[in-house]
Amino acid sequence: MRIETIAAQAGHQIDAQTGAVAPPIHVSTTFERDADGEYSRGFVYSRSGNPTRSSLEAVLADLEGGQCAAAFSSGSAASAAVFQALSAGDHIVAPNDCYHGTTTLLRNVFSRWGLETTFTDVTEPERVKEAMRPNTRLIWVETPSNPMLKVTDIRRTAQIAHDAGAVCVCDNTWATPINQTPLALGADLVVHATTKYLGGHSDVMGGAVVSATDDDFFGRVREVQRTYGAVPSPFDCWLVNRGIRTLHLRMKAHGENAMSIARFLSDHPRVEAVHYPGLKDHPGHSIASKQMSGFGGMMSLQVRGGRDEAMNVAAKVKLFTRATSLGGTESLIEHRASIEGLQSKTPQNLLRLSIGIENAADLIEDLEQALEN
Repeated sequence: MRIETIAAQAGHQIDAQTGAVAPPIHVSTTFERDADGEYSRGFVYSRSGNPTRSSLEAVLADLEGGQCAAAFSSGSAASAAVFQALSAGDHIVAPNDCYHGTTTLLRNVFSRWGLETTFTDVTEPERVKEAMRPNTRLIWVETPSNPMLKVTDIRRTAQIAHDAGAVCVCDNTWATPINQTPLALGADLVVHATTKYLGGHSDVMGGAVVSATDDDFFGRVREVQRTYGAVPSPFDCWLVNRGIRTLHLRMKAHGENAMSIARFLSDHPRVEAVHYPGLKDHPGHSIASKQMSGFGGMMSLQVRGGRDEAMNVAAKVKLFTRATSLGGTESLIEHRASIEGLQSKTPQNLLRLSIGIENAADLIEDLEQALEN
């Protein structure tokens, strides 16, 4: 079955009792035990399993071409579960440009748990090889990266991981399975903030881990999910499933708008640089063209000047909303370094754009007037 059909029918099962087309939400926290002490219907307690969550997990696995999935209450909780599946003394190779929440988890939280991390430019395979140690157990990939839109060759990086007996994990939040399928390229696990494009409407938080195989490593991820209990509510799962039904249509609109805006910004005299892998002069364009079917709706631009000039542009927009996060139907703009804090390495003149599904000409006109001196 093709991915558009999987997405359009996400969680779609006709209710046997009522004939309802929309799936029900199972809000019960506990489930009846059989007279013989068994749970023949498969559910005991909602922290360990819930029908609505199981439906979402099955859809996520199908979308990414994996065997199994575990849903979480946020993308950060999903990432943390992967790191918790490791052991004290294990080593991780991670990108030096990636979501600052992931960096914070590794530097400030899991370093205290005995995990070691080397941050490097994972877009360069030789740098990845140099960073490997005998105790390396995981390579983390985020492509395109946040916020610089760097592109990593997933297949080559996965091979480096496997040659060392490590697992390769890819954060596929920005690309989504509509534009990129890391498991098919050799990654072992995929992580999502379902808050973003999968939910798609800026009204739900969630995360997920999808595994190529139901192996021991994923078993540890599942154990963390059930034991720590950072699970999404049934309603949150239902909302993500509902969002997935239009994912393929929304991603097409996001991508088309983003390409038009990237081309406009590339020619603007007040723009120093545009970071978008769909542009032919982007350093990662060649790799992105091979491993992505579309380039997505995220981009960053650097305004000529510094922080003040960038903040001034953000202050003048009318259609774009000044807000963090991404992946909703509305277009967002943010000064990324301000969000990331004092330790941010993001250029002070950089603005990150989440391109929505509005009319591209209207969005271009808004950016044009905001960029006026």
